[in-house]
Amino acid sequence: MKYLNFIATVIVSLGTTSSAVMACGFPVVDANDFHECDWSGKVLKSRDLSGTNLSGANLSNSDLRDANLSGANLSGTKLGDADLESANLSGAKLNGATLEGATLDGATLEGANLTEANLYGASLQQVRMAGANLSRAVWMDGSVCADVSIGECTPR
Repeated sequence: MKYLNFIATVIVSLGTTSSAVMACGFPVVDANDFHECDWSGKVLKSRDLSGTNLSGANLSNSDLRDANLSGANLSGTKLGDADLESANLSGAKLNGATLEGATLDGATLEGANLTEANLYGASLQQVRMAGANLSRAVWMDGSVCADVSIGECTPR
């Protein structure tokens, strides 16, 4: 499994596509599709993962500082305790994602969908959230955002 995760990381790094290469147990048909991969604890600092499908993936404890995740599908992704400092998550789909204890300081979440995401205990200092959908998200303090919370968490 370590070998497969390494291959997947190389593919993301180099942008290589090859149906003969295996990543996360699946043939790589599209180098932008890594749904349900287990990249927990991986160093993906400054990677360009824009538009990538990482839905249902496990990125807990990963280093994603300065990563470009704009437009990425991170629905249901586990990002607990991940370091997303200064990451670009503009327009990303984070609905139902777990971000408990994650560091998002200086990150851009403009236009991101965080509906029902869990941000309990996350650090959100100087985060840009204009247009971000926080409907029914669990906020840093454990409160739940109102059904229509755009750009900021409006308590229920």
